[in-house]
Amino acid sequence: MRISRLIFVATVCAGLAACGDTTGEQAILGGGAGAVGAAVLNADPLFGAAVGAASNVLYCKTQNTCN
Repeated sequence: MRISRLIFVATVCAGLAACGDTTGEQAILGGGAGAVGAAVLNADPLFGAAVGAASNVLYCKTQNTCN
């Protein structure tokens, strides 16, 4: 059970690293990954979506490989 949870978390983190073309797309991708990750981990999906959206936008804006 713990291994599958770690694999899922790694998959969510990889999803967060996926940049969209615009800031809105980046927020949607990160928010979706954060909400799903929080739901699986029995946390607040709204909080997970907010953290995921902010994290993905910040990541995409600071990396040279993203738009």
